[in-house]
Amino acid sequence: MRIVQARDGGLARLRIFGGKLDAHAAHAVARAAVRCGSGVIELTNRANLQLRGIRDDAHAELVDIALDAGLGPQAEGGDDLRNVMLSPLASDSTRRLATAIVTAMQGDAALHALSPKFALQLDGGERLAMLDHPHDLWLSALDGGARYAFGLAGSMPHREADAPALGSIAGEHAVGFVVAVLRAFVAQASTDEHRMRDVLARIGVARFVAALSFDPIDITWRRAPADASLRFGAHPMPEGAAWYVGAQTQLGRLDAATLDALADLASTHAQGRLLITPWQGVLMPDVAAQHKEHVLARMNALGLITQADHPLARFVACAGSAGCAKSRADTKADAHRLAALLTVQGDVHFSGCERSCAAAHPVATTLIAVSTARYDLHVDARLVERNLSIEEAAAWLARSHADA
Repeated sequence: MRIVQARDGGLARLRIFGGKLDAHAAHAVARAAVRCGSGVIELTNRANLQLRGIRDDAHAELVDIALDAGLGPQAEGGDDLRNVMLSPLASDSTRRLATAIVTAMQGDAALHALSPKFALQLDGGERLAMLDHPHDLWLSALDGGARYAFGLAGSMPHREADAPALGSIAGEHAVGFVVAVLRAFVAQASTDEHRMRDVLARIGVARFVAALSFDPIDITWRRAPADASLRFGAHPMPEGAAWYVGAQTQLGRLDAATLDALADLASTHAQGRLLITPWQGVLMPDVAAQHKEHVLARMNALGLITQADHPLARFVACAGSAGCAKSRADTKADAHRLAALLTVQGDVHFSGCERSCAAAHPVATTLIAVSTARYDLHVDARLVERNLSIEEAAAWLARSHADA
């Protein structure tokens, strides 16, 4: 387990493979957050968990709790190799393939050299999926998984202007292909090249893929659109008669008591399963139709966001100055202030510095802190205003929406 130092103590990162967290493990995480840290639990944009405020003398206890809950890697040194993003509603067959890929990666000692930030995506074509995050390698199902399109150092094409897929492979060759790509990366990357984009910038795509075996693909292929609003509320499961109920945390945070309550709710109504989402939220799958409204009401009562028009539904914010020494402002408090002032909805990203840790992909409206409660405003990656207060930022955004 990777524990790094932050302003508010140790920060422990728990990789939740495929976002799947059973109730027993959720209770263990809540217990660890209180026993070993400050009780604050963060949901990340890669569908993992972070525990904040970990004490120096509690590292061993935290690791023991995580391992006992089944949250550790399959092989020593393999914890960082589980960055494989799936749709929260990925099918059993997609999850089996993801498991086979991660097992092969963890069993290959040469791949343990990969950076903890090296990320893969396995997409089954689900309607609820995060398509904008860039990945070092992505695979997207064709013909129901008989084949997979693939690409490197980016996101899968789902808009006309997106870069096309590089090729396709047969489904039965997917595991071997992933391992071959990763071995090629490790062999060609220099000591300071940690991501696929770094290697491709130096040697080019054609040279990198020259030794790989794959089939061509129509460059006009685009992945079917996804609907991120389906993460909110109650909806029928893709298969069967059951429903799922989705909610989002407020700016990516839970406390231990809330996670315990969600685990209890999942045990009673969702076959003991929680699914962590890359929108910093949770889904409860396989809820009986007669119980979906109760589950939804309980999530609301716990302070989770269950409607897409909630003021904070499309806001993300980093840890801010309370938790990060690099942050120049209390981003989470400022995000709450801005949400209370805005009457229009839109994606807004609060970042305490230029690193933009909270958002894995560019957000149309980004506020980068310059000092306490003061921000530079960027729209579509272009600086448009400097040193705004929260009130000035709210007025600017209101005008821009009115003019649109």
